[in-house]
Amino acid sequence: MDNRTSKQNYYLDIADSVLERSTCLRRKYGAIIVRSDEIISTGYNGAPRGRRNCSDLGVCTRESLKIPSGERYELCRSVHAEANAIISASRRDMIGATIYLVGRDAATNQLLPDAMSCSMCKRQIINAGIEKVVIRVTPTEYKTIMVSDWIENDDSIFYPEK
Repeated sequence: MDNRTSKQNYYLDIADSVLERSTCLRRKYGAIIVRSDEIISTGYNGAPRGRRNCSDLGVCTRESLKIPSGERYELCRSVHAEANAIISASRRDMIGATIYLVGRDAATNQLLPDAMSCSMCKRQIINAGIEKVVIRVTPTEYKTIMVSDWIENDDSIFYPEK
């Protein structure tokens, strides 16, 4: 009997290790892009290269302003993990790939069972040609999202009430 870790959890474990480089004081995310069983790139959330990180400054602007999770990302100093992984890869290598994502609370280090790519990262994942997103929910459970679902169910379209 094969007691090895599943491929999905193997890659999620690597993404979980990548998030240890995160410099965010609020949420730590790690992402890896895999195609044909080969890791194409990795990314974690942190300030753009050369800029001081929140962990260096000792303050999170969004936390200080009590901004709820998922809102006002323009005030965040960080480049998201998914974006950093995409930036580090060539598009031809990402077409048909899978991105694995793990999120943890920075204060407690607990897994974020509701981890999800933000709307900007969703757009980047779509444009990169990535096919699937696998997100860790528990240490052994994960959810798989087909990127085609994000294309078909466009959450960026606003229909005002009449």
